[in-house]
Amino acid sequence: MIERARNFIWHNARTLEQRWFEHAFDGGSADGVVQAVLAFRNDDGGYGFALEPDHRGPTSQPLHALRALQMFGEVNAPEHAESILKWLEVTCPDGSVPFGMSTSKDHPKAPWVQADDQGGLLLTAQIAAALQALRVTHPWLDKASDYCWQEIDKLEKTHPYELRAAVMFLDEVADRQRAELAAEKLKHLSKDTYEEDEGLAMHDYAAKPASLARHWFTDEEFSEDLDELQHGQQEDGGWNFGFPAFTPITHFEWRSIATIDALLTLRRYGRIS
Repeated sequence: MIERARNFIWHNARTLEQRWFEHAFDGGSADGVVQAVLAFRNDDGGYGFALEPDHRGPTSQPLHALRALQMFGEVNAPEHAESILKWLEVTCPDGSVPFGMSTSKDHPKAPWVQADDQGGLLLTAQIAAALQALRVTHPWLDKASDYCWQEIDKLEKTHPYELRAAVMFLDEVADRQRAELAAEKLKHLSKDTYEEDEGLAMHDYAAKPASLARHWFTDEEFSEDLDELQHGQQEDGGWNFGFPAFTPITHFEWRSIATIDALLTLRRYGRIS
């Protein structure tokens, strides 16, 4: 399975995903991943240039900042979060992060990427989670965490991606007792959003065994979900992703990311060594 995926990555992936795969499965250097990410950094400390495939163009955007932080988390490089935090302090001073900023209005983006400067839980929770996973501390992160708690506490209706963002935050935040209580309250929403079939599977909510979302599903349900993931490898060695490619280049960019994510999830759950 890994050999077939390796062949897919070498044929189709960007340098970043090739470096990520090499680090995750072939003993490649962490610095190689870091340097590949830094190639997307702007002078303002943010990230652009389609680091996150659905937001094209050069301007620094939250989706790219999130992807950079997640990659730094993959290789345990918290020192590189500093420039992103400085950028967030300037662009999102209240701790609430928009899905997209109006600075990208003249550049291509997927139709579901809203560039309206309106902060929300979707990006704030994921960025806060990524920073907490890196074990960094910062006044901006404190503001963002307060905002996330406020929004999660009043969450009554949501969509799959926002729910996943909420549980990502709960999985990393320091107050474990409060996080466990909040996750239990959100459990009923997982059933509602899962039935909407918007491209998220059970393992998307619980990408690791320690996730609080793992308790939202029975062992039998989750085992079947992992079976489906394991059997999802395509003839060319890669996995598919559950949303449209809005421009041709993103097809293989997202498939490469989906392939590595699938392998890492299967490894965390002991399905592959």
